Amino acid sequence: WRSRPLSSGRAPAQDDPRPSMLRHLLAKVKATGPITVAEYMREALTNPAKLLGIWYISEWMAAGKSSTFQLVELGPGRGTLTGDILRVFNQLGSVLKNCDISVHMVEKTPQGWREIFIDVDPLVSDKLRFVLAPSSTPAELFIQKEETRDHVEVCPDAGVIVQRLSQRIEETGGAALIADYGHDGTKMDTFRGFQGHKLHDVLTAPGTADLTADVDFSYLRRMIRGKVASLGPIKQQTFLQNMGIDARLKVLLDNASDPSLRQQLLCGYDMLMNPAKMGERFHFFALLPQHRLPGASNQIHSSHSKSLPPPVAGFEELSWK
Repeated sequence: WRSRPLSSGRAPAQDDPRPSMLRHLLAKVKATGPITVAEYMREALTNPAKLLGIWYISEWMAAGKSSTFQLVELGPGRGTLTGDILRVFNQLGSVLKNCDISVHMVEKTPQGWREIFIDVDPLVSDKLRFVLAPSSTPAELFIQKEETRDHVEVCPDAGVIVQRLSQRIEETGGAALIADYGHDGTKMDTFRGFQGHKLHDVLTAPGTADLTADVDFSYLRRMIRGKVASLGPIKQQTFLQNMGIDARLKVLLDNASDPSLRQQLLCGYDMLMNPAKMGERFHFFALLPQHRLPGASNQIHSSHSKSLPPPVAGFEELSWK
């Protein structure tokens, strides 16, 4: 394993709000060897305390969402597990809404493509670091021969999901709209952490921050394998403009007499549309039946319909009549 000069982190023990997760990862790596970035993400995002927190919230909701409840931990110790679960409660909104999908990071080297793993720093016993695998791993099979980037993040789980969606659409119809931070096979090194809406070192205090990586829409397009048609990705700014967000904002502003409400509407619009915020960072990507789009793939349906299919909302500017 070769060390890489990428980000690594060590949180002081007295300030670490979740030492149990770091201890768990250190023990795991020391016992079984370096782990992939995908495994690290799964451990940090779906650790036992988080899952237990979800269980307690589920039971609280089933019991009627009482405004007060007691969480009691019986047994020896200092209440560490309960403290972990309480921290999960504060983060649970994002846990319940987001589908966390892990990525593998692969780097081009003189010896070929090598996957990036996470290991314990031999010089600092409670610090994690990035290392390169000494030989090939299965993640390298997802790299295209014509790939020009030096660092690639691959997500087999996302490919499986898209293939299932494509099969369902091919067999029964329907459509899928995927929206996320992403790119069309052009970006590198998008794996990052956020804590309190601020960037956070991905290897510092694992389990306390959200870990994410941008979607590679070119990979999703390859995984479709011709079963369905696809559109995009297009920037959120363009998609929402095509959907008539400007006209919608005008109607809302015309009917808003409260200055504070008008300001909220304008701030929300700016967050969604500003290129420096979400306007050019968030992208939309659609999966549709082949007959939904005009073109060569639609010729098999030419005997059934002489007219072109209607435009796909969001991906073309609609004419409101």
